[in-house]
Amino acid sequence: MPATSPAQHQNHPRRRRRTNRLLATAAGVLTVGALAAAALPGSATAGENSGSRGEPRGHHHDRPGRYQDVQLLSFNDLHGNLEPPAGSSGRVTELQPDGTTKTIDAGGVEYLATHLREARKGNRYSITAAGGDMVGASPLISGLFHDEPTIEALNRLDLDVTSVGNHEFDEGARELGRLQNGGCHPVDGCYTDKRFKGADFPYLAANVLDEKTEKPLLKPYWVWKQRDVKVGFIGVTLEGTPDIVSAEGVKGLSFKDEAETINKYARELRRKGVKSIVALIHEGGFPASSSYNYDCDSPGAGDGISGPIADIAKSVTPDVDALVTGHTHAAYACTIPDPSGKPRTVTSAASFGRLYTDTTLTYDRRTGDIARTAVKSANHVVTRDVPKAPDMTRLIDRWNTLAAPIGNRPIGYISGDIVRDGTESPLGDLIADAQLAYGKALDAETDLALMNPGGIRASLTHAAGGGEGDGVVTYAEGFTVQPFANTVNLQDFTGAQLIQALKEQVSGPNEAAPKILQISSGLTYTLDLTKTGADRVVTDSIRLDGSAIDPAATYRVATNSFLAGGGDGFPTLGQGTNDLVGEDDLTALEQYLTANSSATTPLAPPAADRITIVQ
Repeated sequence: MPATSPAQHQNHPRRRRRTNRLLATAAGVLTVGALAAAALPGSATAGENSGSRGEPRGHHHDRPGRYQDVQLLSFNDLHGNLEPPAGSSGRVTELQPDGTTKTIDAGGVEYLATHLREARKGNRYSITAAGGDMVGASPLISGLFHDEPTIEALNRLDLDVTSVGNHEFDEGARELGRLQNGGCHPVDGCYTDKRFKGADFPYLAANVLDEKTEKPLLKPYWVWKQRDVKVGFIGVTLEGTPDIVSAEGVKGLSFKDEAETINKYARELRRKGVKSIVALIHEGGFPASSSYNYDCDSPGAGDGISGPIADIAKSVTPDVDALVTGHTHAAYACTIPDPSGKPRTVTSAASFGRLYTDTTLTYDRRTGDIARTAVKSANHVVTRDVPKAPDMTRLIDRWNTLAAPIGNRPIGYISGDIVRDGTESPLGDLIADAQLAYGKALDAETDLALMNPGGIRASLTHAAGGGEGDGVVTYAEGFTVQPFANTVNLQDFTGAQLIQALKEQVSGPNEAAPKILQISSGLTYTLDLTKTGADRVVTDSIRLDGSAIDPAATYRVATNSFLAGGGDGFPTLGQGTNDLVGEDDLTALEQYLTANSSATTPLAPPAADRITIVQ
């Protein structure tokens, strides 16, 4: 049974927030210009809003004007990255005026806290919201403790509300309920002498239903109120969550269409008098540029972004004023026309706390709605050139002290960065080879291994992340790469099934956004991207140790338990026989690194030359 229901889930007592951020008022009278601004949707009036603009407030401050700027700060896909992410996961690309790009180191909650707190200064009406995947696939400092450290950090960040993402279900509905409501872990217990209090903010799950009651698992929406200003938030995750989460994680739950669900609750909010509405959607798109400051509206409204969110946005009722999205780890601040053809803001702040989005929503007190023509939005880099937030440093130090005996242990040595980037990545090859070696230790008849790219969460970097020294791979770094605790499973497949599984990388659910499996040494084939659908995997090119795959022969294949259950759109991999279940996949990686590297003979990055790509 799910851990919570709308009836069970009560509001947490809310802390007094940001009362120290009010600007001092000054005596004076309103100017003619300030009065004229009251008639313009593009400008909030004096009175209450004047504090947010740093303007003097007059003796009419008790009579707020018609328009009020509301600041919406948002981010998504934090994935428990409390410390600055390493390698490419900790950088963003910035487009320069001359058309060139540069990379900027970014991320880390010590810096995110400083940036958000600075952004809120002078904004009396400020909301902080998130688009899901705050936890799950987390580095050791959070994942080892079932993400309690991340929830504590989000509480300190003054997060007001978030949608659930698919990774919030990695450990199932009961564990999600514990993160929301608090309590010690049912197996591992309490990690400190203080009881875990849970999230101060609501998780929203409008389209996640208990199959028995057909009611939302958690609250479907939440309303932010300040004086006479009300903004409603509806939270959903992608309908396809069961395809990318283990079956156990979503047991007893059903996931409904994102747009239909949002439209349903938008009607309910309007019936309750809430006309300003923001949707938090854990589903996203793909901008035409990877630069965070790319103007995706420059070719024309919406032309610069593709993917699922484009279709969702066109189906979400015009009653919703802005969409905060996620899941694709992309950065964009675009407009996509709503069903009436009116432009509407759609944003995503990349991932891992590298960016935050600052959106201005101009609230019309007369109508209770957002003056959509006045909405402004932009992404900002969480740079590391600002002071660290001391409270976050203390939080990180406290949890690192608990994790250090496990995390600091060396498990291998590398001669250079082993990255997860690319269609076929050096790290993907390494992990597949590790699972093949582990599989052969369990059963000498094991022929090959397949690894899903989404299960590889970070690169292995040569530069030391702490005091371990350059080239040393610690257990904590390995955990960051493979945090899911999937088991290594051996199964038998016919050659025909193996060929079909490889074709599922680029067909069916994966046709629009291919998921290219990482393959072990000895398996080779050609991926022809000039073709479409399943034909992109060239059947006659598939070889194992130089020999063509025999459709009638039996092959012993190592995968992780997620793929063995048909996850990530690979139903054929869920049809294997003669199952043998081993230990977790991180153990396989650890054993491989330990056996194949040393301080004097570090492991070199694999060449990533097993898949021939035709473009």
